[in-house]
Amino acid sequence: MSPEQVGLPPGGRRRTPGLRRGEVAELAGVSVDWYTWMEQGRNIGISAQVLDSLARALRLDDPERRHLYLLALDQVPARRTSGIPGVDPALQRFLDLQGASPAYITDQRLNVVAWNRAASLLYGPYEELDDRERNSLWRTFTSPGVKALLRDKWEAHARHRLAVFRAGYASYPGDPRWVALIGELTRISPEFAAWWPQHDVLAGPEGKKVNHHAAAGRLVFEQISFLVSDAAHLTATVNLPDDEETAARMRALLEVDGASR
Repeated sequence: MSPEQVGLPPGGRRRTPGLRRGEVAELAGVSVDWYTWMEQGRNIGISAQVLDSLARALRLDDPERRHLYLLALDQVPARRTSGIPGVDPALQRFLDLQGASPAYITDQRLNVVAWNRAASLLYGPYEELDDRERNSLWRTFTSPGVKALLRDKWEAHARHRLAVFRAGYASYPGDPRWVALIGELTRISPEFAAWWPQHDVLAGPEGKKVNHHAAAGRLVFEQISFLVSDAAHLTATVNLPDDEETAARMRALLEVDGASR
């Protein structure tokens, strides 16, 4: 890019047509020395926040930003979003086709970004929740409704959620969005504050789950999760009814909801 493209004066003759180090550093809000050390590959603790500032300064598109992250941190970046990101329509259709099986999509920070009606009736209502309440880690540690749904299985579920979150956090150390969530939960949840320092790390589904819904009663599910192939920052989770009684109760719950709407 030329200086004129980013609103800088031409600055006289140049050996190359692109931006100088000092100009890139100024646009990214870092020192020239720090930017030079980053170019040289020194071990200076580059954060995702600074890389995003650099990507904005250089006006990188998504594939270029991904390449920058791989060069600097050997990891892919979080998806750039404003608010709750949408998902591919085909992925939403996949969720809807699960019918009586509650299904949803989460991002790296365990934000629920898409769901089907069964999931909303059992875990939600997601469509009425704000951004923070759609975060499944936040709801696990702050919502009385989640504790009522899980009863004596709440601690096992909460520890599993926390361990999955920590495994994801390892790829984004120092990211302000992750740090803010950790700080808030540490302040308001004694369980989170006690368990976070234990450094449990886990990935994958919980397996069999037992829920106690106020209207539908006892529900037993087998949970499966998998990464979305063309959007590796997203995880799809489907809770399959483990017996015919659970399936019938979920169908009845959907029928009552459909009639009321």
